[in-house]
Amino acid sequence: MTSTVDATEHARPPSPERPASWTALRPLVLRLHFFAGILIAPFLLIGGGTGLLYAASFQIEQVVYQHELTAPAGQTTLPLSRQVEAARAAHPAGATTAVRPAAEPGQTTRVLMDQPGLAESTQLAVFVDPHTGQVRGTLESYGSSGALPVRAWISHLHRHLHLGEPGRIYSELAASWLWVVALGGLALWITRRRRNRRHLIVPDRAARGPRRTLSWHGSVGLWAVLGLLLLSATGLTWSKYAGENVDELRAALKWATPSISTSGGDHAAHTAAGGHAAHAGTDVGVDRVAQAAASKGLWGPLEIVWPGEPGEPYLVKEIDKTAPTRLDQVAVDATTGQVTAELRFADYPLAAKLTRWGIDGHMGLLFGLANQILLAALAIGLITLIVLGYRMWWRRRPTRGFGKPYPRGGRRQAHWALLAPLGLLAVAVGVFLPLMGISLAAFLVIDVLLGLRARAGSRAAPRQP
Repeated sequence: MTSTVDATEHARPPSPERPASWTALRPLVLRLHFFAGILIAPFLLIGGGTGLLYAASFQIEQVVYQHELTAPAGQTTLPLSRQVEAARAAHPAGATTAVRPAAEPGQTTRVLMDQPGLAESTQLAVFVDPHTGQVRGTLESYGSSGALPVRAWISHLHRHLHLGEPGRIYSELAASWLWVVALGGLALWITRRRRNRRHLIVPDRAARGPRRTLSWHGSVGLWAVLGLLLLSATGLTWSKYAGENVDELRAALKWATPSISTSGGDHAAHTAAGGHAAHAGTDVGVDRVAQAAASKGLWGPLEIVWPGEPGEPYLVKEIDKTAPTRLDQVAVDATTGQVTAELRFADYPLAAKLTRWGIDGHMGLLFGLANQILLAALAIGLITLIVLGYRMWWRRRPTRGFGKPYPRGGRRQAHWALLAPLGLLAVAVGVFLPLMGISLAAFLVIDVLLGLRARAGSRAAPRQP
């Protein structure tokens, strides 16, 4: 829940049944929630708007690239090796790195190639009709999800506004603060005195003016808070500074995603013209590799990755990230066609599974269309919260005669025994989330300076007779 809360709450005496600690802490939480919402909301608004666009990017991609992604269904399917050769013939300068066979009738096979001049994490994708071997088009493919140009453009807009590494600061700042604003708003909303508990989850339609806006702000935030927390947590895994700390923490707790062994054996090898490394003249070929993977229960959608170094095996991966997740992998010896290693998703540590599911949910992959609809609803909810928050701030601003709805001094009302652990927690979180720590410190310094200036001005003002 972003931004502000109704100022009329300050006029009410604290509820006697609530703990004194929360009564003293509430003004501080309210002030932090208000100012964090005001200052961070523009970043969240950009993230929500671009996230809403990204939620629709999968359908946009299917429409824009329908010719490349689809092919007329046929009675027979060419061997996978023939399809790869068709792609190589069309682009002889490219080095084959992987192939994604057509998983369903009506789809094309995607052959991935390294080619000079492409951006980082980008490959050339050649789309081949699996029935005729016709090349139906060539596009750039970005990242492990295989995003094509339009979805990759939207993804970059959401991640860093096409500003590169400096642009990632916006998204990291938003993700770092989103959970704080959401939890602070949740605490303020559920502890607010109300005559009808039903209005905790349903807006009070009888309310008018600022109370009505607050009712909608709080109720929408309550419904959205869990999703916003998940978006914040998973978004931080992609961030520049906090992301490094997240990786170190996962490694220390042994929560990292396991990887399959692809170390080479005793075979001498070389890099063939097609871009794969194998024993001279003894590569069993992609058809044999696909059969070996099928014998271990792997089935489409698949990605078959060529050996990257001499002596390394082929790597065959299931890439179905929808629930139930299928991400089993096998390594296949390039010279014998035997499976040399297996990695089953069922054997992942629970933390690694949760991380995988969280990231895929953030990307709209986990539950397919339902996931994308949920992401769109969250984005709309976040935008709604921000608009309602700014509306409350504008209507309650001091220039309209409402005084100062978010007074300073909340920290002075709380006992040191409560503030001390909170201070230590803030420092620890600030170190783990550096951009949040820096912005929080800046907020506190500015707030103190403004308070000192206001106090000095009140002392200097002439007394009324």
